[in-house]
Amino acid sequence: MRFKDFSFDGKIIHALDKLHYIDMFPIQEKVIPLLYDRQDVIAQSKTGSGKTAAYLLPVIQNTRWDEKEPQALILTPTRELALQVKEEYDNISIYQRLKCVTIFGRQPYKFQIEDLKQRTHAVVGTPGRILDHLERGTLSLNKIQYVVLDEADEMLNMGFIESVKKIMTYFPENHTTALFSATMPEPILELAQKFMKNPVHIKIEETSIHTGIHYAYEIKEHEKTQFLIQLLCKELPQSCIVFAKTQAHVIEVCDALYEKGMSVDKLHGGMLQEDRIQNIKDFKRGLFRILVATDVAARGIDIEDVTHIINYDMPNEKETYVHRKGRTGRAFGKQGITISFLSQYDAQRKEELEEYLGYALEIHDRNEVDQIHVDEEVLRKLEENPQVKKDKAEALRKDTTKLYINKGKSKKIRAGDIVGAICQIEGIQSEDIGVIQVQEHQSYVDILNGKGIEVLKALNQKTIKGKKIKVEVAKEN
Repeated sequence: MRFKDFSFDGKIIHALDKLHYIDMFPIQEKVIPLLYDRQDVIAQSKTGSGKTAAYLLPVIQNTRWDEKEPQALILTPTRELALQVKEEYDNISIYQRLKCVTIFGRQPYKFQIEDLKQRTHAVVGTPGRILDHLERGTLSLNKIQYVVLDEADEMLNMGFIESVKKIMTYFPENHTTALFSATMPEPILELAQKFMKNPVHIKIEETSIHTGIHYAYEIKEHEKTQFLIQLLCKELPQSCIVFAKTQAHVIEVCDALYEKGMSVDKLHGGMLQEDRIQNIKDFKRGLFRILVATDVAARGIDIEDVTHIINYDMPNEKETYVHRKGRTGRAFGKQGITISFLSQYDAQRKEELEEYLGYALEIHDRNEVDQIHVDEEVLRKLEENPQVKKDKAEALRKDTTKLYINKGKSKKIRAGDIVGAICQIEGIQSEDIGVIQVQEHQSYVDILNGKGIEVLKALNQKTIKGKKIKVEVAKEN
């Protein structure tokens, strides 16, 4: 089925066209009609199957612009996934002027509260911080129409399940719940049974998603780093994530590859939040070739062209292997390669993983790697950055300009005042105005359809409520 064949609003179809969303994935074909009709859904699908759009499209379609309080709450296990969901929400809803707010830890409450006081259509966040806001009374769920639990099994693994249960008690009775999970452990099924109303169960079989190639090498713990260098020289990956179990291992491995001149950077939970976010953006754009990461990268990174996953350390949880593996071959019709290092300490992990997979993990002869000669010519290839990738939302952003206005609530400015001033500009209509955020001392407004500079110039010659304003193109975060 094609997206344009479903009864979406024309503004959604326009955004999907710009995003080059043409054919639905299997999970989208099954989930979208159910959520559109307000039916509870439990969807089991491997990572990379297109589930984010599967729940966002009906949520956005059924959102009322004129309602001030949030109509959708999406819970995610990590801030990286929350930011990715928000980006997708913003892209799909760009022509409908819907506002999505992210709420997670290590971020000042002050700014989150300020955001939530304004018209907000959807909230995406991690369970701990969402529960904090609910208990403080700074987040209202009275108007919630949709609740989405994304990566529910990972929320269980990270110890969030009790927070999720408490959050579920805050919702109004008449709401629709969607639960998405790659695996369905018993506590997740119990959660669904307690809080969902006659949910439709959907399972996308593994055959619907290319499983890719995966195998292992048996390597002594102290030999791993040198073996990894030789393996990278053998495989010459275009885009690769190397998973290590601790921050110390990540730093050690990243430094070793960097010393060899490879195009590499790192990602782990001990980094500053802005550095983590920037490294993810740079890796997605193709500004470096190899990302060394803890399992903070096993979820929430949607990159279609990762060619290789290397498990430098085997994960403690067998389900995590599936999530790591899901970072590669994310586009249908593509196969990724997952290579694992099995040390002398991994016998039990291997046994549990094979029981979970239902077959033995193929062990390759390490001699094929040991014989690789690490010379300057080979290393030079790994020094090169891969080709910079096009952002799928580039066409949308090309026509959209976020403007900064140096007046806000403290000067009695309201969103309606900004709309009124913009609509007085010749050739500008309400359809050219996107999301407006009025903060205490400044405001932001998205101008659509390539008319940003035109509006910028005109507004600098105008006043709002009799006050002279200064307007600039907003700086990127």
